[in-house]
Amino acid sequence: MLQLFCLSIYCRISTLTLILYLIPKILTFCERFNLKAFFFFIFVMKNTMGVDGVTGEDEGLRRRGCSCGKDDFLPEKSFKSWGNYVQALKETPNRFMNRVLTRSLDSTELHEIKARSQHEMKKNLSWWDLIWFGIGAVIGSGIFVLTGLQAQQISGPAVVLSFVVSGVSAMLSVFCYTEFAVEIPVAGGSFAYLRVELGDFIAYIAAGNILLEYVIGGAAVARSWTSYFATLCNHDSDDFVIIVHSMPNDYSKLDPIAVVVVCVICVLAVLSTKGSSRFNYIASIIHVIVMLFIIIAGFTKADTKNYSNFAPFGVRGIFKSSAVLFFAYVGFDAVSTMAEETKNPARDIPIGLVGSMAITTAAYCLLSVVLCLMQPYPKIDKDAPFSVAFEAVGMSWAKYVVAAGALKGMTTVLLVGAVGQARYLTHIARTHMLPPWLAQVHPKTGTPINATIVMLIAIMAFFTDLKILADLLSISTLFIFLLVALALIVRRYYVSGETSTTDRDKLITCLILILGSSTATATYWGVSENNDWVAYVITMPIWFLATSGIAVFIKQARKPKVWGVPLVPWLPSLSIAINIFLLGSIDGASFKRFGIWTCVLLLYYFFFGLHASYDTAKESGENRIGDGWKRVEEGQSVSTVTASGVSLDEAK
Repeated sequence: MLQLFCLSIYCRISTLTLILYLIPKILTFCERFNLKAFFFFIFVMKNTMGVDGVTGEDEGLRRRGCSCGKDDFLPEKSFKSWGNYVQALKETPNRFMNRVLTRSLDSTELHEIKARSQHEMKKNLSWWDLIWFGIGAVIGSGIFVLTGLQAQQISGPAVVLSFVVSGVSAMLSVFCYTEFAVEIPVAGGSFAYLRVELGDFIAYIAAGNILLEYVIGGAAVARSWTSYFATLCNHDSDDFVIIVHSMPNDYSKLDPIAVVVVCVICVLAVLSTKGSSRFNYIASIIHVIVMLFIIIAGFTKADTKNYSNFAPFGVRGIFKSSAVLFFAYVGFDAVSTMAEETKNPARDIPIGLVGSMAITTAAYCLLSVVLCLMQPYPKIDKDAPFSVAFEAVGMSWAKYVVAAGALKGMTTVLLVGAVGQARYLTHIARTHMLPPWLAQVHPKTGTPINATIVMLIAIMAFFTDLKILADLLSISTLFIFLLVALALIVRRYYVSGETSTTDRDKLITCLILILGSSTATATYWGVSENNDWVAYVITMPIWFLATSGIAVFIKQARKPKVWGVPLVPWLPSLSIAINIFLLGSIDGASFKRFGIWTCVLLLYYFFFGLHASYDTAKESGENRIGDGWKRVEEGQSVSTVTASGVSLDEAK
């Protein structure tokens, strides 16, 4: 099974590479032979690849949008010839240490890095747009995709408590994201935040998992879209899926409808962010109306006897479900990537993120209660739970209303996912860790069209079972969120030049203890089969003392400029502990897949991403040695370091 999964991963990466290479060739062929009847999707690609307005002064950083040649993907010095590439590989250890130690600055991300897209994204979003983007991004991906599976097999009616645990963890992460998004309002989201606080390499590892999060999220929701569409058409959920019996069960279901849906969403996302917002707003309102119908109509058919065995799988089942159901809250981070297109980030982002998460958590809890009151948990359908539940209580007509509402909800999830993923890709490509072709922002639409098109990688929905997708997604998401919480503590308590060496060492020690105690707690929870609590009596006090040590013995080096997370370091430290604990509730096979994906990321990084980002940093002045390098390592502005290693301020 593991060998087949590795082969599957290899085939997907090879296919994506081939697609990216063939796209410009196909377009040139079609243009030469005047094939006007080509698909509209390809037509959009052809008319939006080019980026104009680059001057000779920007030659070092510009990307030739019209040519789509090798220089659009690997324009850096290390890839100009085989000799250069071999030399770059020989320098890998030194270059790696450079990237590990390099930290960016807020101003660098806000100005220099953003300028590499050559055109500005349009600032046309308000807090109202962000709230509806948040609702559209989150509601649908969890309640309509995984609630049935978790209630039936993992937690029973206590799934509502699983949603509460996941919701608390998600809200803590929302607070951490909000402070960063207000002070660094760029499209890169958590990737940009981690570059500033934890360095280039950690940011890259997080970036790979961010991309995996969005790809898997789109794939999982698209798969469930097919199930509800089948229900709406009065068919079985597997009637529209092609089963390949020669492949393993987890990878044997081919889903062509999912691919078509993703392609249509991709086209909509490239046309206009504001247009996507209007569509999301309308669809989300309809979706909210459907949810209110489910809650009200469901309670009229409630049977309290179905709650007689509230937690059939015990406490372990509740937390195991909460780890997977964290998938239900994936999407709010997409709102943070829209900070670059927000009119007033300081006001709009906190309202948009916190407001949408509060509404979402309340809706999830009510819907999960209704579902388990309508049907005994063993009879809940794992693919289309609400539609089948209404049919079971004699309201067969209601299943069509539910299916239609679910389709609208999942459509908005896919749309916001496409928008969010594209903005992550854009900012990552600005640093050249990914091909700079993906960083282009079109001057007319103001959207990162090339990056949006890469959303098509979600065709992995063809092969993979929903549970495989959800478990792997939860690992990636929890991993990213704990890194952001860690970065927030570093941001508040460490500023180069202000924090003393003693305080720095105390901070490092306390962070190691927080991570170590949280990991020990999660590990014991994951491997133990009994309900022995002795280990927790040791690990939890260590976490408490380490967090207290930061709060009492280390002075905050930086105060938030506009909006800040309350109760620091307690809230981010608790976020770290909960995220790691939820990771301990995920099965071992998912961690093996996560390990394989991490290996793939490292292979790409050491052979391509490392050298491309190093060359770009060197060209823009980031890699100066001596005093200048020391400033860069400590997070000083790369733009103020000259070739001699003296800052411009000092030179004056």
